Amino acid sequence: MAELLSWEADTSAAAEVYLADNRLNLDVYPNGTRHFLVLCNARREELLQIEFLRLNCNEEEISSSLSIIPELRQLKSLVLKGGHLWDEYGMCLPGLVTTLPVEFTHLQHLTHLDLSFNSFTSLPECVTDLKELTVLLLSHNKLAALPDSIGKLVKLTFLSLMKNQLRVLPASIGELVALQRADLSENELELLPDEIGNLCSCTWIDLSGNRLKTLPSSLANMTSLGELHLHSNQLVTVLASLADLPNLSRLALQNNSLRSVPPEIQNFPFVHLEGNPIGETDSPEEQDHAEPKEVVSRYLTSNSDSFTVTAEGCNVVLPCGIEIHFPPEAVSLAAVISCNIIPPDPQQVKLGHHDFLLSPVLELLPHGIQFEKEVMIWMPYIIPRSDHRREVVMRTFNGSWTNLETKISKSRHVACCRVLHFSWFIVISRLRENRCTVPMEGTLLFSSVDPNIKVTFPSGAVNHTRSVKMQVLPVAVEELHELTDDQDSLASPLLCLSQNSADNFLKPVKIQLPLPSGITGLNLDRSKVHLLHGDPEVEDWMDITNQVVLEFTHLYAIFEVNHFSWYWLWYTTKTYVGGIAQKVYERLRRWQVNFLARQRKRDPEQIFLQCIPKHKVESVCKNLQKRYWGPEPSDIVEMFEGEEFFAGFEKGIEIVSDRPDCIDGRISFTFYSHLKNSKEVYISTLDDRKTQAVKGQVSFYRGSLPSNIPEEAARKRKGPDSMWLATLPIKLPKQKTRLHNESRKESSYPPLNLGDEETGYLTEVNLLSIARRIGPEWQNIGINLGLTYSQLERIAHNHRDDLGKQILEMLFTWARCNANVSGCISHLIEAMKESDREDIAEEIHSIIELGKKKYRESIYRVGLSQESSNEDSAIAMV
Repeated sequence: MAELLSWEADTSAAAEVYLADNRLNLDVYPNGTRHFLVLCNARREELLQIEFLRLNCNEEEISSSLSIIPELRQLKSLVLKGGHLWDEYGMCLPGLVTTLPVEFTHLQHLTHLDLSFNSFTSLPECVTDLKELTVLLLSHNKLAALPDSIGKLVKLTFLSLMKNQLRVLPASIGELVALQRADLSENELELLPDEIGNLCSCTWIDLSGNRLKTLPSSLANMTSLGELHLHSNQLVTVLASLADLPNLSRLALQNNSLRSVPPEIQNFPFVHLEGNPIGETDSPEEQDHAEPKEVVSRYLTSNSDSFTVTAEGCNVVLPCGIEIHFPPEAVSLAAVISCNIIPPDPQQVKLGHHDFLLSPVLELLPHGIQFEKEVMIWMPYIIPRSDHRREVVMRTFNGSWTNLETKISKSRHVACCRVLHFSWFIVISRLRENRCTVPMEGTLLFSSVDPNIKVTFPSGAVNHTRSVKMQVLPVAVEELHELTDDQDSLASPLLCLSQNSADNFLKPVKIQLPLPSGITGLNLDRSKVHLLHGDPEVEDWMDITNQVVLEFTHLYAIFEVNHFSWYWLWYTTKTYVGGIAQKVYERLRRWQVNFLARQRKRDPEQIFLQCIPKHKVESVCKNLQKRYWGPEPSDIVEMFEGEEFFAGFEKGIEIVSDRPDCIDGRISFTFYSHLKNSKEVYISTLDDRKTQAVKGQVSFYRGSLPSNIPEEAARKRKGPDSMWLATLPIKLPKQKTRLHNESRKESSYPPLNLGDEETGYLTEVNLLSIARRIGPEWQNIGINLGLTYSQLERIAHNHRDDLGKQILEMLFTWARCNANVSGCISHLIEAMKESDREDIAEEIHSIIELGKKKYRESIYRVGLSQESSNEDSAIAMV
C-alpha cells in the first residue's frame, strides 16, 4: 500500500509533464491509463478542462478509464487505440475495448474519434449520437456491419473502416453528405448500395481488397470524386460512365478479373489496369480440386512406385501429394504405371530466361503410352512470391519442354493438367503470357501486365490465321538506376513478341509502348530516345532507332514492324546503349544469394549447407538457430536460375559418407530460387582433436561437379575465370571425452541385414553409424519405432550410466524384432522424420539408394539382368 501511495505521489508530481495545455497524451508512456486514473483523483479540476486525450487500449486499466471519460465534457479529440503491443511474429495485438458506455453521448463537443486497432464487433449506438464528429477512425477492428444510424453523422468528413469484416453497407451511408474521404479497403464487401452515389462531396474513396464483382451505376453521380481505388477485387466489368467524372485523376483497377475495358476507360490517362486478364478469350476460372467420382482411390506408400490401372479407372495419390486421375475407360487393357520423383537436372530441365522452377520432376512410365481419355494430373508447387506479372503453368517433355493448358487451385497451391500420354512433368512460374489469333481482318492485342502496351494488326497483315504471344517485363526505375549506376537513364517495360510463323507480316504491325516514367511528349528530348531490338538466342541488343519511324504522343511511343522480336525503349544520354542493355538484361536474370554452412548443436560433425535468395536469409537463419550454429551467411553472390555449383571441404576436413552426388569430397548443387538447395553431410578429420579443435572451411565454386580440380584453380579467388563463390569457416570442437564413443566401440553386436536385395540393406555397421548421430532424444525415436515404454525403461535402467549403450540397445532391439519384416527400412525413415531428425532420415535414404545402385550394377556385370536372362533363355531353347 505504501508503494502504491508513493507511486501515486510521483505521478501527481509528474502531472506537469503529462498535462500540456489542454492536451493529455498518455499513450506514449508506460502505464498511461494508470496515470490517467491517478490524475483523475489528484488533479480532477484540471482534467475536466482537457480537449485532447490519447490512451493506450492494450493496458488492463483501460476499462476503468472508459467510465471516467464521459465526464470530460470539453473533449474535442479522443484517441483510444490498440496496437501498441506485438506478438512473437511482429503482429500488432488488438486493444481490449469491445464497446463504449452509453454515457459517451455526453461528449457533444467531440469532433475527432479514433478507435482503431481494437476488438469492436459492432459500432456502439452512442458513437452515432455524436453529432459534431468530423473524423471517425475504426480501422483494424472486427466490424461485420454498420448500424443504420451511421447516417446521423451528417458532419463527418473522414471515415476509416479499413481492415474490418464488413460484408454490406447500409443504405444510410448515402446520408453522409459532408463526407470527403472514405477508406473501406480490405473488407468483405460483395455489393455496394446504390445510395453510395449520393456522396457528392466525396473526393477520395478506397474500396480495394474487397470481393466486388460489379459496381452500381450511381458511382457516376459522385461528381467531386478525384481518386477511386478499386484494385484487388473481383470486378468483371467496369462502368464506362466513370470516364465522365469531371475531377477524376486516378482510377485504380489493378488485379481484378477484367477481360475487356470500355474504350472510354482504356484511353483514360490515369487508369491503372495491371494484373487483369485483358484480351484473354478463354475463361481461366480457378478450378478447385474435386474428388473424382465413381472410381477407386489408392494411396501409395513411400516404398511403392508402381500401380495397375484397369478399365474401371482409379484415383492415385502419391506420398508427396501428387494426384493422378484415370477416368473409366482411359485404358482398354490393364496397364502397369510407374512413377518417380526426380531432383531437377539442369541438363534435362531447360528453363526460359525468366522462368522459375516450382517443383521437382515427375516422371510417369511407360513413356508414350496412349490413353483413350484424358488423364488428369495434380502437382503441388512451391508458392511463388505474389506478382501479377507472372503465372504458374505445367510443362511436359516431348523432345523439348512444351507448355500445357493449366488450371490453378490457389487455395491448395496445386497445378492441374490433362494429358493423353505420359512423360516428364514440371511446374514453373513464367512471365504472364497474352495471346491472340490474328485473322485476315486484323485485331488488337493488349498486355494484362501493362495495358498501355498495345499491338495493332491491320486488315491484310496475314493471309492465313496466325497465333501471336506477348510477354512484358517491367523494370522499376530504382532497379534500373541500381543496375546501371546512372540516375539519368530510364527505360520502358521490355516487350517480348513471338508468333507461330517465320514469315514476315504482309503489312506493318503497329506497336505502342509507354514512355519511360517521368517522360512525356512535352519534356521529351528525341536525341535521348533509343529503340532497341533484342535477339533472345544470342542475348544481343541492337539500336534500331534510325531504322524505324518513331511517333510520340503525350504518353506513348508508336512504331511499326514487319516481324516480331524483343523491343526495349530507352531514354539516356549514353552512346553505346546496346551494351548497357545487355548487361542490365543479364543482371535482371540473376538472383542475389547467400550461402549458409551450419553445424548441428548436438552433433558438430553434421553440416547443413544451403544456397538461398537474400530475401529469405533472415527467416531461414531464424528457423535454424534452435538446432544449428555457425558463421554468418556469406557475402551476396549473383546466380542464374538452374545454375550448377558445388561445395568442397578444405583444410583437413572431409566428408564421411559415400554419396552419389559427391566426388572426392565435393558435393554438387543446382540453384533453383524457389526450391531448398540444401544438403546435410557428415564430416570428419584425420587431425587429432584430443588436445585442440580443428579449424577447416567449406568453399563454394561455380560450375558442374568436376572429376578433379587443380589445386591452383581451387585457390584462385579473383579474375574473370575464377570459379570461387564463397568460403565459410568450419570448426570441429576438441573432444571432451571418449567415454561415449568407446562404450560403443566395445559393444559387440552380431551381423545384421535389414531389408532385401532390391530395396537395399542396412547392416550392423550402418546402425552403429546411425547411433552416433542420436543423442538424448533416443527414447522419442524408440517410441516412434514402436518400442513399448517398458522396453525403453528397461534399456534406460540397464545402461543408466552409459548413453551410448542405451542408444545402441534401443536400435538393435528394434532391428532384431524387425529383421524379417517387409518395409522395416521405410518404417525407420518415417520414425526419424517424426522425431524431427530429417538429417538421419536422409542419410538412411542415401545409404539405401547407393546400395540399390550398386546391386543393379553388380547384376548387370554378372549378366543377371532381365535383358541378359532373356537372351540366355533364347539360347538355351535353340
